[in-house]
Amino acid sequence: MTGISLGYFMVLLDTTVLSVAEPDLATSLHTSMAGLQWAITGYTVAFAALLLSAGAAADRFGAERLFRSGIAAFALASLLSSVAPGLWALLLLRAVSGAAAAACVPASMAMIARLCPEPAARARAISVWAAISGAAVAAGPIAGGALVGAAGWRAVFLVNVPIALVVLALTCTRLVRCPRGDRRVDWPAQLAAVAVLALLTDALIAAGAGNWGHTAWSSAGLAVAAVAFTVLERRSQAPVVNRALLRSAQIRAGLLAAAAANFALAGALFVLPLLLQRERQLSALESGLAFLPLTVPFAANPPLTGRIVARTGPRPPILAGLALLTAGGMVLACTVFAEGAYPWLALGLLLTGFGISYVLPALVAAVVSAAPPGTAGAAGGLLNAVRQIGATLGVALMGAAASAGTGWSLLLSAVCCALAWLAFTRTHPITGPSRRARPCTRPRARGRGRR
Repeated sequence: MTGISLGYFMVLLDTTVLSVAEPDLATSLHTSMAGLQWAITGYTVAFAALLLSAGAAADRFGAERLFRSGIAAFALASLLSSVAPGLWALLLLRAVSGAAAAACVPASMAMIARLCPEPAARARAISVWAAISGAAVAAGPIAGGALVGAAGWRAVFLVNVPIALVVLALTCTRLVRCPRGDRRVDWPAQLAAVAVLALLTDALIAAGAGNWGHTAWSSAGLAVAAVAFTVLERRSQAPVVNRALLRSAQIRAGLLAAAAANFALAGALFVLPLLLQRERQLSALESGLAFLPLTVPFAANPPLTGRIVARTGPRPPILAGLALLTAGGMVLACTVFAEGAYPWLALGLLLTGFGISYVLPALVAAVVSAAPPGTAGAAGGLLNAVRQIGATLGVALMGAAASAGTGWSLLLSAVCCALAWLAFTRTHPITGPSRRARPCTRPRARGRGRR
């Protein structure tokens, strides 16, 4: 169990640890804003798109085999990334890392289910596994800042190698054996999904850089890839996306909320280090420490969110979280526009951190409970994929908006979260089944009292 959780920690650490290394990476590789955006999104594009079929691949090839193969590939890609001679080599290796990460996440869930067949033990194990995500996000900026300050951006990738070796040592045991199945994976449709997300990201990054010729070619390729994906999905006997899930307005609103939350988080982690280091002259380590108000709630707040969900359902923490994300984006934008002092920036980061820590744990319950019978696993996989898609779009769009000023990019994240709040409110009205059920229980209680 420790090895599985540590593997998940390593995969999620890589989504945040590179953020404070951006200025050093840009200087070292002589790259532009667009190059920096691809250095981040090269990982999340492959991670997001391949998550759609990674669960089916775990069932087909054996979860523990896929997990260990993903960990080994992740370690090798990280090692090679640390010696990448240029931007293009780094982008290719980041995509390989994202593919390896996609192999690890659903496989680790299947391994937990195999190790913990008892429902209560499985619930406790999954809680520990999920709590690792908060620790990874919290540790990322600080660890990245310390590594960059000590040895430059290349050290950020080297940290993954010893972690991966420990994970492989801990999981090479006969206790973790998952049988292979006959579940199909539609690889042509899956590759078309990767092309759609990659070309969309490329078009947005090129548009943000004002490269309109590149934007036009990427947009044309996006249209072709989207048509190909649609045709392949309709003909497929093992579609990449379970269309039954998307028929539910509640699931669509939950997915939008997840995308908006990761949009705000990933976008802020991309644009704010550039502001702190280039304009406010903070070191990489100081920048990592400056993100503590954002990252600490990830580690501290999820247990409280779990208790709130158990008592009231997922709707209140999701709406509260989206409202906090909207407020946090507004505070950050106003602080940047007014060139305010760090305490105001810390307030915006704190609101954002609490918003994320309320929204994401509660969304798992909301989406899975709204899924049709027999599709809970597919719903969870789709939710994780959409979260990474939101992160990819956050870096692409907020990075593009930052060309007009960092304040505008932060304002964009606030608007996205506000729209997600409105959509979730419309599809999850306050008069739900739990609210209607209360009057049915009270008369029985009074009747027992009179008898």
